[in-house]
Amino acid sequence: MSKPKILVTRAVFPDVLERLLQYFEIESNQEDRIYTEEELRARLRDKDGVFTTPSERVSAATIAACPQLRAICNMAVGYNNIDLDAATQAGIMVTNTPDVLNETTADFGWALMMATARRVTESEHWLRAGKWEKWRYDSFLGADVHGSTLGIIGMGRIGQAIARRSTGFNMQVLYHNRSRLSEDLERAANNARYVSKDDLLRQSDHVILVLPYSAATHHTITATELALMKPSATLVNIARGGIVDDAALIEALRAGRIAAAGIDVFENEPRFNPGFLSLSNVVLTPHIASASEPTRRGMANTAASNLIAALTGGRPANLLNPQVKAKA
Repeated sequence: MSKPKILVTRAVFPDVLERLLQYFEIESNQEDRIYTEEELRARLRDKDGVFTTPSERVSAATIAACPQLRAICNMAVGYNNIDLDAATQAGIMVTNTPDVLNETTADFGWALMMATARRVTESEHWLRAGKWEKWRYDSFLGADVHGSTLGIIGMGRIGQAIARRSTGFNMQVLYHNRSRLSEDLERAANNARYVSKDDLLRQSDHVILVLPYSAATHHTITATELALMKPSATLVNIARGGIVDDAALIEALRAGRIAAAGIDVFENEPRFNPGFLSLSNVVLTPHIASASEPTRRGMANTAASNLIAALTGGRPANLLNPQVKAKA
């Protein structure tokens, strides 16, 4: 009996490929070329499943062109690159990789916030340029993190993990979310207090964005929201590109309407707005919040497990559309 056919759309750990080879006939993109949507569609026409990353757009048109497809397994928590409704209607199971990256991403959120607040990259660039000649009382004065107010927009698993880390910094935690957490979860998240988005922006010294991207959350932060923040405040985005109006943020940073920003995700990444590069009060990283080796391996193996379950008669653990009527 022939094995199901799958496409692995981007380079992945060789041992994960070896694991998948036990179950599937694989077409693998280990050269790591980014497929156009037309190329992706052509490669998927004879496939039963696909191991995707956020760089591939699996549209309704692609789904309609691939009637053999039974599973789309994304190596990410976010899945806005996949038309979930179209997949469900077509009887295709869609999965993601939650939980395995919560703690690592929360760690990175803190790293980016602290680098932003304390002007770490700005001062390093200054030092590397040979400009350090003497100590001064006012060199690179930044903002304190300890004892300050932390605002978290998006209080899911990662947001809660970020809040738990604030306990040792004696911070007050405010959060805004689609719905309020239970009292037990609020207590575990350093007694986080639910407030409106506007109140959070007005009161917080440091704001971290951790909400999923959707049409409803597009440009959650625009010039209007930035104008509510303290001039001394920092903004960190580890959520998704499109959550922030990047052009408005660049203008706010340039004008000093907020003190600084730390950005790991961008609109139209990797072709981000070049205006960021002219600013000294922004820390820029290339979408690496989950990039520890154990976590990325965990994500890859979770996506692989989902694909194996979906195509061998099981029910994937991370099924995003449990109502789907799977193809035979």
